[in-house]
Amino acid sequence: MLYYLFDWLDKAFDFPGAGVFQYISFRAAASMITSLLIMLLLGKPFIRWMKNKMGMMDEVRTELGLEGASRKAQTPTMGGLLILAAIIIPTLLFAKLDNIYVQIMLGTTVWMGLVGFLDDYLKKTRGKAGLPGKYKVIGQVLLGLVVGLLIMYHPDISHSTLTTIPFVKNNELDYAKLVTWMGPWAQDLVWVVVVVVVIVVVTAVSNASNLTDGIDGIATGVAAVNGGALALLAWVSGNVIMASYLNIMYLPNIGELAIFSTAFVGATLGFLWFNTHPAEIFMGDTGSLAIGGIIAVFAVLIKKELLLPVLCGIYLMEDLSVIIQTAYCKHYRRKNKLAPSEIVPVEKRPFRMTPLHHHYQKKGTAEEKVVMRFIIISILLAIFTLSTLKLR
Repeated sequence: MLYYLFDWLDKAFDFPGAGVFQYISFRAAASMITSLLIMLLLGKPFIRWMKNKMGMMDEVRTELGLEGASRKAQTPTMGGLLILAAIIIPTLLFAKLDNIYVQIMLGTTVWMGLVGFLDDYLKKTRGKAGLPGKYKVIGQVLLGLVVGLLIMYHPDISHSTLTTIPFVKNNELDYAKLVTWMGPWAQDLVWVVVVVVVIVVVTAVSNASNLTDGIDGIATGVAAVNGGALALLAWVSGNVIMASYLNIMYLPNIGELAIFSTAFVGATLGFLWFNTHPAEIFMGDTGSLAIGGIIAVFAVLIKKELLLPVLCGIYLMEDLSVIIQTAYCKHYRRKNKLAPSEIVPVEKRPFRMTPLHHHYQKKGTAEEKVVMRFIIISILLAIFTLSTLKLR
């Protein structure tokens, strides 16, 4: 909104300094500062409101024997609502709202935030179950379907089926090549491939973000690092000079997403002010599902979804730990003919507890140390991901 106001002031009255709003770098910085201020100024009042008026306390399973579980059971949740506000408000203020990429990201934020909010709200009003898992997946699939179709058919989006693939000299993969075996039908059905890829990416990353949100500060810390890397990738992809220098895909108008991504980074960093150990508030599924959906859709729009296994390596490790643990325990039960009520001995499991961050807690590593090490690993992975633009 402010972009249009100052653009009008600049053109109509030659208002001093109004022209600075034409620069993405200025608006991105202003977006991040505004996001941080929203979090820092509204954080305490929001926490008091959630605790005193709403009574939205987190339900932590104390029987699992995790560090500080009894204290955490008294911590308010649904802080994701504040994260969403700190993302949406600066974006509305500083971004070009007629940009289709910005519109998609705002829609993604609202939609996944709504899915997470329903889950959190039902947990508080109907017990621990919350929103059934299948409905979360339906929400993620619907988002992936809509985004995939927009990428293929919206007039303001380049309908290229190309994407970036790391470590290859000509670092572009054409999804259309995956259906060449269909002959004359290939061009008509390539949209199916694109939509399926988007659905898989959205579902996987959103659920992985949800799994990662298990101890104080880990989900927001990792998300802030991932968001910063994606902001840089969006900026260089939307800058014709930088795209040419790096020999990567130039995507017209995609640079506007830098304003959204800096708001995202500001929101997650600001939330850390209150979410670091000992946390004063948790984001809940309102925040974790939305954060994962945002990262997934953002990567898809800038044609960097195949870099996500590297950039979001923490998410991948958390996901794999759960998959490996579940598969092995099922195998162990069948092999040893355990009754349904019998628990697989801890010493026989690949991990003492999953997701992975709980494994290290069970080994005696302090919660703060686990969080900081995961964030450090995320920073290293982000640097490595950016370097893949030249490592071919």
